[in-house]
Amino acid sequence: MKTNYYAALFVIYCLSNTSILNAQHDNSRDAVRHIADGKLNQVEKTLAGKKPYGGEAEQAFVQMLALLKQDDVKAAFDKATEAVDLGLPFERLLVGPREELSKLHGLPRFQNWKKEHRPSKLIHGPMVGNVTGTSASFWVRTDGEVKVRLIVGGGTAIADEQTTRKTNDFTTVLRVDRLQPDTSYGYRLLIEGKSVAQGKFKTFAAIGQGSQFSVGFGGGAGYVVKWERMWDTVMKFQPNAFLMLGDNVYIDQPESQMTQKYCYYRRQSRPEWKRMVADTPIYSIWDDHDFGTNDCVPGPDIDKPAWKSEVWKTFKNNWVNPAYGGGSDQPGCWYDFHIGEVHFMMLDGRYYRDLKGGSMLGPVQKKWLLETLRKSEGTFKVIASPVPFTSGVKPGSRDPWDGFPKEREEVFSFIETEKIEGVFLIAADRHRTDLRITSRPNGYDLYELESSRLTNHHTHGVVKTEGMVWGYNKQCSFAFMKFDTQAKDPQVEFQCIDIDGTVQESSVLKRSELNFD
Repeated sequence: MKTNYYAALFVIYCLSNTSILNAQHDNSRDAVRHIADGKLNQVEKTLAGKKPYGGEAEQAFVQMLALLKQDDVKAAFDKATEAVDLGLPFERLLVGPREELSKLHGLPRFQNWKKEHRPSKLIHGPMVGNVTGTSASFWVRTDGEVKVRLIVGGGTAIADEQTTRKTNDFTTVLRVDRLQPDTSYGYRLLIEGKSVAQGKFKTFAAIGQGSQFSVGFGGGAGYVVKWERMWDTVMKFQPNAFLMLGDNVYIDQPESQMTQKYCYYRRQSRPEWKRMVADTPIYSIWDDHDFGTNDCVPGPDIDKPAWKSEVWKTFKNNWVNPAYGGGSDQPGCWYDFHIGEVHFMMLDGRYYRDLKGGSMLGPVQKKWLLETLRKSEGTFKVIASPVPFTSGVKPGSRDPWDGFPKEREEVFSFIETEKIEGVFLIAADRHRTDLRITSRPNGYDLYELESSRLTNHHTHGVVKTEGMVWGYNKQCSFAFMKFDTQAKDPQVEFQCIDIDGTVQESSVLKRSELNFD
């Protein structure tokens, strides 16, 4: 009887706190979800709601999409001009969602307008990523299928050329190798012989080489126009890489390609985002809001629910990661990479999540993680999870690793049984930045740095768990790690930096604290 009573209370709680669960979402995104579902009568009411985080230009764009859905192309064109007048980048009318915008593109008025604007054929990117000591990759999206040429460096320049394809949402990835470790390079992109973009990046130190470098990370990047300046703040600190650890865009409608594309395109068209990703190597994994729905548990199967593989393909088309799980035979977003003596292991906490089976990772990914840990020679070994490992950070919830205590213990015990030194944890999900310690009776303390309020409006209170070092939630923030593996006792400094560039918290972790001696 008590079980039914508490279950009923839980249902009442969820229903009464729906606005809290969705507080980080904006009405423009929610209105697009209605358009995708054919609920056009709800669009205007939603746009008039209390969460106009996307701004007036974005609302006009969504109204245009609704008018196109109703075949009112003339009114849609007028709304498109209003959106551009309000500051919408013209490229948004080209990139899409293309299926919905095709009616607009067919208007002679639109084609004349496009000629007046003379937009670049490069719509999104370049985004640099998958950097090593000798190579780098560059992601782009174009207006139509075109050849894109990449030139890195001067003098004895290194180049690549690829064609964007409709089957990949008009994207491609260009790659160069034969670069020198720990070296800065400039690059250019050309389409039809014309320079369309340029940037700079720095290769990583060679694997196993001592170095000094920095890595930023975060999650919780809801679309809030006034806080898109976060990406410029990150750039000021010149991280050697930036990790997006989930809830990178808020979609929450895995069955709809329209909504997924809308959310990616909206962020990728922001000038602040473009500036950052052109010069800062980006690495990403997903969490519930950019994979499925809030706290989703999709189960252990590769192809069930059916939307899994399509969401995975969309994710691949919008990032520039070294790998995507086990590829088409074993989809996901896990992979690893190195910067000098530091080994990063990026986890997928959603695709194979199975509460009944007690696994967040699934057997294939778990085997990969344990073997990667066993073989790693990194001075520091960084395990990146979309949700926190630390107990009690989301009281009463099974969404973090608290929902998978046996698998968490299996990973932690493996580290101790195999005497794997130098491990610490990073995570996202909670809308704040925390540093916490999990004490282990048979091993060294496990430090976890968590950050997930890059641009979100919604904030989570700081939960004071045992082992909490500090927590910050007053403003949007990101986590920053400054590594020095050249020191006699290698170290990493953990920082919490707010959207204004102020270092709010700082702690140093020495490598000697992560030993079994």
